[in-house]
Amino acid sequence: MNSPSENRYSAYDIFADIHSKSWGVALRQSIPDIEKFIRQHIPEGVPENPRILDLCCGTGELAQSLQNEGYQVTGLDGSEEMLRYARKNAPDSEFILDDARFFKLPSTFHGVVSTNFGLNHVMNLEDLTCVFRNVYAALLTNGVFMFDFRLDEYYRSTWLDYSVHGDIKDDYVWTLLRSYNSEERIGQINIAIFKQVEQNWKRSDTTWFVKGYFRDEVESALQDTGFKNISIYDDKRDFANPKGAGIAYIVCHK
Repeated sequence: MNSPSENRYSAYDIFADIHSKSWGVALRQSIPDIEKFIRQHIPEGVPENPRILDLCCGTGELAQSLQNEGYQVTGLDGSEEMLRYARKNAPDSEFILDDARFFKLPSTFHGVVSTNFGLNHVMNLEDLTCVFRNVYAALLTNGVFMFDFRLDEYYRSTWLDYSVHGDIKDDYVWTLLRSYNSEERIGQINIAIFKQVEQNWKRSDTTWFVKGYFRDEVESALQDTGFKNISIYDDKRDFANPKGAGIAYIVCHK
């Protein structure tokens, strides 16, 4: 990954348009459940319009919904193009271009939320612990940190064989090939995008990497950071419409 002084997460920029048009539509379907989850875990006694940091906010679909529900939302992402769409989707929210591993914000947030498995793109436990420390510093006392996570179990059960995904539209086509190295616990996502430019089609390629963590190492990193009341919900066991084994939803407090 890039250092904080370099152009952060530029590998995600070329997918921002499609993320907003395609993946964002799918994300919107789960937002009501996310909002309910947030309401359940926001500490008592906070204002009716709590301050929320949407970490790895992507193109801003969650920020838009939270903003419309009266939350004061700040979104943070490392892709400048993702944030360009986020500002259109949630114009009344604040957005910051920064790296989740290095950001520094004052202790002003009642909650920090990270969805769509954004933290799986942090590639080692040391960097993930840095993310947790930054979140801890940004939270008010007793503030809540909620995030979703794909564990090693998930990638082993779904990514060991090469799998192809994609979509075809009138003006663009994208295809995605993903695989998982179970020894290194690293997943690789190769994306090819074809966009119509005037009468021609232009191809762009990008590669993303994700890390499959173990539940206990994530929990230990949270504890070492100082988080308390750590609850880890299993998607397959605890929810009515599970997406698959090895998906965890984690809630903890400062």
